[in-house]
Amino acid sequence: MELHEFQAKELLQKFGIPMPPFFVAGSVAEVEKIIRDQHLDKAVVKVQVHAGGRGKAGGVKIVHSPDEIIEAAKALLGMKIVNEQTGPDGLVANKILLSPLVSFAKEYYVGITIDRKKAEVSLIVSKAGGVEIEQVAKERPSHIHVEPLFKESPFSEEQFERVAHFLGWQGLIREEGKGKKLIEGLIQAFFDYDATLLEINPLVETKEGHLTAVDMKLSVDDNALFRQPKIAALYDPTQISPQEASAKEFDLAFVNLKGDIGCMVNGAGLAMATMDLIYFKGGKPANFLDVGGGATQEKVSSGFKIILSDPQVKAILINIFGGIMNCATIALALKELLQDKKTKLPIVCRMEGTNVDEAKKILHDFCPGVIACDTFDGAAELVVTLAKG
Repeated sequence: MELHEFQAKELLQKFGIPMPPFFVAGSVAEVEKIIRDQHLDKAVVKVQVHAGGRGKAGGVKIVHSPDEIIEAAKALLGMKIVNEQTGPDGLVANKILLSPLVSFAKEYYVGITIDRKKAEVSLIVSKAGGVEIEQVAKERPSHIHVEPLFKESPFSEEQFERVAHFLGWQGLIREEGKGKKLIEGLIQAFFDYDATLLEINPLVETKEGHLTAVDMKLSVDDNALFRQPKIAALYDPTQISPQEASAKEFDLAFVNLKGDIGCMVNGAGLAMATMDLIYFKGGKPANFLDVGGGATQEKVSSGFKIILSDPQVKAILINIFGGIMNCATIALALKELLQDKKTKLPIVCRMEGTNVDEAKKILHDFCPGVIACDTFDGAAELVVTLAKG
């Protein structure tokens, strides 16, 4: 689960992470109130969307008067950010963050993430703050230093010395332990919040020799949200597609793609194989949708409606292997949906397993527009042909 910058900062404050004051607004009237109450005359104004690269996309403005702050707010509220991270559909900023300008001498990157190749958590630091860390890693790998982290072991003095030496930290940051305290706070927050990514970019060193987190990003493991109710409550459905938001409401595993063949499958492995075979046959899946093993008729019906709501879909493939899943549940949901919501889209259905004969009879008697296929390969080939018209 992605969080907005202001949400990450609110969560990290309790871990003693130094940061400039910040204020959040969802309207120009709220911005005007912040200016009055905080006597704000200079500020950085940033869109709040679930994506990086906001500055390059025009979503960050540095302004030097109250009037300029208001004009920036008018431009940024409701702005659609489109870049590689948002995809071509972009993300709309419903909120903006305002923060006083910070005068600084140096910029750093400090982040914690999961290194899946090494199966460990890694602290990543760089003197090249303020730019995308992926770009630094690719073009200047010597500008990055990595330290392994372990939940059971504290961040050692030796590790901090390596980090401080690499970053060139001196004075208050190194000698009074402010740098180590910041890193220890980040590590604790990472593990306490079940994070998959926690980064400060940039972490700046002020001219007075203090550290402050100017920008921050926090991503939390979706599978751990059951024990993170405070974070789960911060979910923002406006930052994902309408189809993905509906799927989340009904606890469906759904990912919106850019093809024209809607897919309904049970089981993640079969869903991946289904998409692979569609590609192999020359088509493009419009989505990944796994209804799961024990889905109810209501849940299955909701999945169908999500697929039908995508205007890009030209044909639908239902591919079910009924182990725990009852094939008749799929058929009944399809029967109910087609009686209630007519569609001209061709639907190809391949089923095997529990109650498959009953399911096929339901489709034959009540869903004459649905094309039954006995083989996986044949169903994929047919739905690609139908999608192409």
